[in-house]
Amino acid sequence: MGDAEACAAIYAPYVRDTVISFEEQPPSAAGMADRIATAHAWLVGEDGGRIVGYAYAGSFNDRHAYRYACTVSVYLEPGRRRTGAGRALYEALFPRLRDHGFVRAAAGISLPNAASVGLHSALGFAPVGTFPRVGWKFDAWHDVAWMQRDL
Repeated sequence: MGDAEACAAIYAPYVRDTVISFEEQPPSAAGMADRIATAHAWLVGEDGGRIVGYAYAGSFNDRHAYRYACTVSVYLEPGRRRTGAGRALYEALFPRLRDHGFVRAAAGISLPNAASVGLHSALGFAPVGTFPRVGWKFDAWHDVAWMQRDL
């Protein structure tokens, strides 16, 4: 439960304070443990033995035709953004996904989010489209851009 508790603590401010996540209530440690158990792959980043971020892959779509595609996300504790930690987690995640038979990764990014767009672009993700005004949070509509890359 240690990884789940740490990951839940990292994720909670994204839920409570930003539109980076469209969730409205942060998951509990038990809820995060369920997510870890059902992810295609889940990696944590550590600093001095303490978890400071995580990256994971989930289903793109449940239909069989999409079985070779997945979604990816990375979350870091405050102060770790733009330090190379997100890149390092993704670069460790991608080979695992290839080993599991995935050929394409997609990332949904609520806008504006220059840091996330920049990270994904630097890692070879290309924009494939934007859903305008698709998410409602904090009494406002938000666009979501989708980017993808071959694995």
